[in-house]
Amino acid sequence: MRLAGSYFSVTTYLKEYSPFIIVGVLVLAGLFFAWSLSSIFLPVLLALILAYVLNPVVSWLEGKRVPRVVVILLVMTGIVVGFAGAFAFFAGSIQNELAAVQINLPDYANRFYGLIPEKVKVYLQIETPDKLYRQVDRMLNELRGISFDIARGAYDFVKKAFSSTLGFILTVVGYFITPVYLYYFLADLPHFKEGALKLVPERSRETVTGLGDEIDGVLSAFVRGQLSVCVILAVLYSIGLSLIGIDLAIAIGTLSGILFIIPYVGTIFGIVVSMIMAFLKFHDLLHPLLCLGWFVIVQAIEGALITPAIVGNRVGLHPVVAIIALFIGGQWFGIFGMLLAVPVAAVLKVFLRHLTGWYLTTPFYRGT
Repeated sequence: MRLAGSYFSVTTYLKEYSPFIIVGVLVLAGLFFAWSLSSIFLPVLLALILAYVLNPVVSWLEGKRVPRVVVILLVMTGIVVGFAGAFAFFAGSIQNELAAVQINLPDYANRFYGLIPEKVKVYLQIETPDKLYRQVDRMLNELRGISFDIARGAYDFVKKAFSSTLGFILTVVGYFITPVYLYYFLADLPHFKEGALKLVPERSRETVTGLGDEIDGVLSAFVRGQLSVCVILAVLYSIGLSLIGIDLAIAIGTLSGILFIIPYVGTIFGIVVSMIMAFLKFHDLLHPLLCLGWFVIVQAIEGALITPAIVGNRVGLHPVVAIIALFIGGQWFGIFGMLLAVPVAAVLKVFLRHLTGWYLTTPFYRGT
């Protein structure tokens, strides 16, 4: 009888949530199809993520009785101007920092030379400090023109990735019309939810709506909140490292903040690289320890004030779970998987919590 009651409960549950299960299966099938044609769908996915991030701003301005089309055009223009200004600022700062590094190259070369084992020196063809200096100087000169090399490499990679000329042209055009995708997604995003709910039976709409709102809260907390946290950390890291006086302070601080989108990666990168740069410039332990101390202080502020105020506890993943999710995402899908590991794990946690709540009400669990 207990098994029959449990079977009946499971059947009832599946009937009630069958529309949502069907939608989930269709979404997974669509994701698999998009992944198989990732070169075409990546611009669409990028535009969809940007639309999701920007939609609250657009909706808020629309609530001030500004036409949505005008709001979208203003927001997109602001993004272009903001990115152009940020690029100009960081490009100038990094160029000046590279010039400072080049001035200190002889000292860096001598310091490196004393730390490198003899066999490694022979293998790298840097038997003398002068050879090391020339090698590093050549690398820096190449770094100045790295943007052109990256563009050339990206072009070659994309061209090789697509066997047909038509596929290559469609891919390039797809990235160029990403702003068009973004515009239409922002314009039609409010109608997506209404259209999706119309496909859900009325008896299940309240449940599906509640689950969707909870998932939206988790995703918005991570996507929008984590991006804000990354910007704040990039500014704090850059200010602290600049005050300590190490070379490439703005570049290291900014990159550390950006990499914080993948939990723990940005912090580890910033600590290691900043301590190395501090040791090479000042030849003591004080300045590397100052870099370490600054990262510890900023991380303490981030954990106690910044993240709770911006992200809150809506994501609520245990650190061990987040680390495991990062390893699994990296193992399966590389860097892209690490970027999506934490939000996907947070969404799965929502489903698991609802599934656990249902299980605790079943006759099988209660023994009735």
